Amino acid sequence: MTVTDIDRDTIVSVRALGKRYGDVTALDDISFDLREGKIYGLLGRNGAGKTTLMKILTGQELPSSGEVSAFGGAPFENADVLQNVCFVKESQKYPDDLKVKHVLSAAALLLPGWDGEFAGRLMDDFQLPECRRVKKLSRGMTSALGIVIGLASRAPLTLFDEPYLGLDAVARQLFYDRLLADYVDHPRTVVLSTHLIDEVADLLEHVIVIDGGRVVTDADSDDLRSRHVLASGRAAGVDAFTAGRTVLHREDIGGFARATVRGTISAADRAEAAQTDIELSPVSLQQITIRNALDSRTDIGKETRS
Repeated sequence: MTVTDIDRDTIVSVRALGKRYGDVTALDDISFDLREGKIYGLLGRNGAGKTTLMKILTGQELPSSGEVSAFGGAPFENADVLQNVCFVKESQKYPDDLKVKHVLSAAALLLPGWDGEFAGRLMDDFQLPECRRVKKLSRGMTSALGIVIGLASRAPLTLFDEPYLGLDAVARQLFYDRLLADYVDHPRTVVLSTHLIDEVADLLEHVIVIDGGRVVTDADSDDLRSRHVLASGRAAGVDAFTAGRTVLHREDIGGFARATVRGTISAADRAEAAQTDIELSPVSLQQITIRNALDSRTDIGKETRS
């Protein structure tokens, strides 16, 4: 499939994308789509390639190989594409002399969907001082300023790269609440790159996990949760239940065990587990992400050694 063979609700299409810096491969044969009106989680450990990917999607870097299409065109140096995009980067830099109000004025000029009234409410929520120079802001306030710009941009594609740095738990929850409320009223495609997965799990409709520069998971959140279960009980019972299934992780404590299992669990499976006193419980999105990434690393290691 090429970037021209996409559904009408697909706003970003990536095919066989690669990015290399000298001998270092940051992205390796990545393919996925972003659809209109969804909140995506772009997940993975530090150094996995998430920021590099977002820079390519927003036209700040060119890929070494593969194809990227956003809103029908290549993002790099394409004003027609980039007017639909807002990218809030980790530790965003601003000119030293700018005050907060100057940054907001620039955003209003550059972002076609800018909502100044909403930006003002967000400024009050995060208690940001308009007349303070940006270089004098704390790390948390700088992050809050990026959040204000990202949310008030109302851009059809809005990307947040670790948006919460320096924010306390209350401010992070405020961000999540404002994001969800405004997304309901003004649907757009939002990409959240974060390692605080459990905090944003209820927001995410679709998850893309990158590890070692590769996509290891690309699935709807509910579907992903439905295909993982934690089986707990006596070790012999867990052995019987997991026989023939994909076990991502197992822990044994005395005569008891618990195993993270990937695969469809039917009603008959659940009845069988109940008869043998095996408890089946949901697995958090964070644990699913971690276990699948580790499983993928094992597979990659096998490929490398073969």
